[in-house]
Amino acid sequence: MAYLEPQDGIRLARRVRPVRPSGAKSDETFADFGAKTSTYASHDVIYYEGDPARRLFEVASGTVMLFKLLPDGRRQVVEVLRQGEIFGLAGSDEYDCTAETLTEATVHELELRLVEGSAEVQCKLAKCLSNQMRILHEHAVLLGRKSAVERVASFLMYLVPDRGGLGCIGPDDEDNDGYDLKLHMTRQEIADYLGLTIETVSRVVSDLKRRGVIRIDRSDQIHLKRVCSLCQMTGMH
Repeated sequence: MAYLEPQDGIRLARRVRPVRPSGAKSDETFADFGAKTSTYASHDVIYYEGDPARRLFEVASGTVMLFKLLPDGRRQVVEVLRQGEIFGLAGSDEYDCTAETLTEATVHELELRLVEGSAEVQCKLAKCLSNQMRILHEHAVLLGRKSAVERVASFLMYLVPDRGGLGCIGPDDEDNDGYDLKLHMTRQEIADYLGLTIETVSRVVSDLKRRGVIRIDRSDQIHLKRVCSLCQMTGMH
């Protein structure tokens, strides 16, 4: 039999079925472990802060944000989640933030009892959360130390797949380093994620446009003229 020590936020069973030597397959989703699949429209609330924590969730498609509200109504977006990322892990019997879709989304919802009884699910959970923890550490640096320009540049770079950060090998073609971004967040939501005011976000975006770093095609679409130029503005070089 396999035994796991209890972890914060999940009441793990003392005895679980043995895990395969390789652990959970990288392409397995919560649906493979008995989760139900739900669909949500844009800006639907999946759960509210303070709701009973009975399920874990995995984004199958679309984008989800987690946020907390202060007593005076101010909002801090604490995490933006994309396909394959997990949320709903609570440190108590209640969710500690609100989960809301930013786009139409499909979400796998897994009962906690299924997590407690499967070492394979726990293995998948550990792998996913270790990557998300790295992203949260980077976001803490962004909020605590980066300038407004560096915050906006970092946010835009986060939306470019396989670019930026450690290990980035740069563009395949130096003369063709553009990228079209589809934004699923309003400027107010971006401001709440970056810890800025909406006026500051608008000012920085206008400045990036004036400097020729980006081109605004529509309110929800930005063209990065040269990804490397934007990356150099993130404060990580």
